[in-house]
Amino acid sequence: KKGTKGLPNQTTPSHEDPFLTKTLPCAPRLKGFMTGMLELGAFLGCFFFPQLADTISRKWSLSIVAAIFIIGAIMQTAAPDYAVLVAGRTITGVGVGTMALGAPLYISEVSPPQVRGTLLVLESLAIVMGVVSSYWIAYGCQYIDSEASFRVPFGLQMVSAGIIGTMIHLFPYSPRWLVLVERDEDALESLAKLRRLPATDSRVVTEWRGILAEIQFQKIMSEKAHPGKQGLVLELLQWADLFRKKTWRRTVVGVGVAFFQQCQSYPSILAMGRPSLLTDSQSRVSTQPTDIASRFIYYAPTLFTSLGQGDLSLILAGTLNIGQLVAVMAAFLIVDAVGRRTLAIWGAFAMGVPYVVIAALYGLYSDDWPAHPAAGWACVAMAYVYICAYGISYSPLAWALPSEVYSTVQRSKGVALATATVWLSNFIVGVATPPMISQAGFGTYVFFAIMCFLGVIWAWAFVPETKGKTLEELDDVFGDATGHEEHEVMRSVAAEARRR
Repeated sequence: KKGTKGLPNQTTPSHEDPFLTKTLPCAPRLKGFMTGMLELGAFLGCFFFPQLADTISRKWSLSIVAAIFIIGAIMQTAAPDYAVLVAGRTITGVGVGTMALGAPLYISEVSPPQVRGTLLVLESLAIVMGVVSSYWIAYGCQYIDSEASFRVPFGLQMVSAGIIGTMIHLFPYSPRWLVLVERDEDALESLAKLRRLPATDSRVVTEWRGILAEIQFQKIMSEKAHPGKQGLVLELLQWADLFRKKTWRRTVVGVGVAFFQQCQSYPSILAMGRPSLLTDSQSRVSTQPTDIASRFIYYAPTLFTSLGQGDLSLILAGTLNIGQLVAVMAAFLIVDAVGRRTLAIWGAFAMGVPYVVIAALYGLYSDDWPAHPAAGWACVAMAYVYICAYGISYSPLAWALPSEVYSTVQRSKGVALATATVWLSNFIVGVATPPMISQAGFGTYVFFAIMCFLGVIWAWAFVPETKGKTLEELDDVFGDATGHEEHEVMRSVAAEARRR
């Protein structure tokens, strides 16, 4: 689902379209604003979804945010001017951000424990596959000789959202949510359906008791931390807990990995290869792409087109998507073997090197690329080096680390904060980069190289090795006793649940 949001930005009309040339502004600042509003909407969506999901269920909340997404997609598809297009992207962004939280939440709660990790990995792969397919759909639509060349990709967003919003009701409610709203017997029936076993089966009953114990445990820990608090006050206090003395180091890791993923990451590479919605007065592909978090990859269309291969430039850029898909597959084979800390340090370093090479070659040869084809192709090679480094390191780390470093009680809000950081960083960089590109030239790539090397320092100073560690062992790493305290309460609650 998340991957399909790239469709609108990847459509390049091959003719001079009156709507595009007369109503969409070409100023880099306004291009970046149009791009960034989707990320801003996603950022806002991260904060209201947890409460919505707890109130009306995971299933119905996913249906509602799918409907929100469709409303935004309709506005984009039918947009008569720039203002409506931006408004539609913002509304669509709310759907994207909430879906990014809601889908893994539902998956993790209905999956059998032994395959939960595998299913979450498949979700990550599905996102990348969505990105790949959306690029090539948009690439094909550029040959439509009408406004449909960009309106069709906008409209196709509604298909996947509609499928999710309706088909989710073919599945049972989350047993964990049913227990949360004190529908314990319904939770047992739902769990039996999910496991395709009788409700009296010992395996189903054992898992059900575990869910009962977990929910009761969270209620006890919440009351212990904030006695007598309820509603909005309790919600705000629980968010504030992420920044208290006991947990600030964990938050630095969870938020930090999300921040550095965006400020040195693959979305920038992808943006370099995404064709723009805008065309210039000669009806050629614009060399100012307008997609999300545009950093390193903003350079690709300019570079490839300058080599005299305008159409080939789009094909080469599209293969970067495929490269990331392959790299992510490889990542899940090595992340447990190599460890998180090692990947965070060396991944950031490996991403910084291509930026340095690009910056140097851009500064030396950008005035006359055709006269220096070797330098141009070296830049192309650096894009692929970067994509491999990112796919193996920060692509999975930004989703794995936040869920590992927080304690059980703080995990949901900690992961939500990390996800919100992804979108907010995406918004800021997406808005800032187009004017940066037009004014700073190779300095833009120097800036993002610096961000990569700052990521090395951050990872070395703050990121612990979480591979194979229990909550209690992470307490020793972070210098607090959160996991020990939770363990004692959990033992008591589990004993009570076994008596049911």
